[in-house]
Amino acid sequence: MGLVTPDYGLIVWMLLSFSILLFILKKFAWTPILQGLKHREDSIARALAQAEQARAEMQQLEQRNRDLAEQSRREREQSLAELKQLRERLVAEAKEEAKEEARRLVEKAHAAIAQERLAVSKELQQQAAMMAVEISEKILRRQLADGSARAEYIDQLIGEVNVN
Repeated sequence: MGLVTPDYGLIVWMLLSFSILLFILKKFAWTPILQGLKHREDSIARALAQAEQARAEMQQLEQRNRDLAEQSRREREQSLAELKQLRERLVAEAKEEAKEEARRLVEKAHAAIAQERLAVSKELQQQAAMMAVEISEKILRRQLADGSARAEYIDQLIGEVNVN
């Protein structure tokens, strides 16, 4: 017989061989293969679930990062605003202190000027009085240089004292 038209005996032996092979495969290989496929399917499903969970966690982390960045930006702006207020307050206090110090210096300068004026005025009065005494002394010396003018002047003064 040829290859194209097999003999019935060959077909029976082929069916018997195939059945035995199928039985052996079902008994020993089919269950482990199906378990392996099931295990592979379960691991793929778990991997997909984990990937989905990881994606959800990544989205949460991204949202949290955006929230933290926004919070940091707000805190930075608040800190900058507080620093600006502090700077303005310190500048205002420094200006006020400078004005107060300037006012005190002006008052001290006015007081020093007034004291100097008073001292100069007293000194001028003393010098004027000294000059008047010196001039009077010189005038009297010249006028009373001779004895008769002196006696006459003394009599005049005695007369003025008695009148009063």
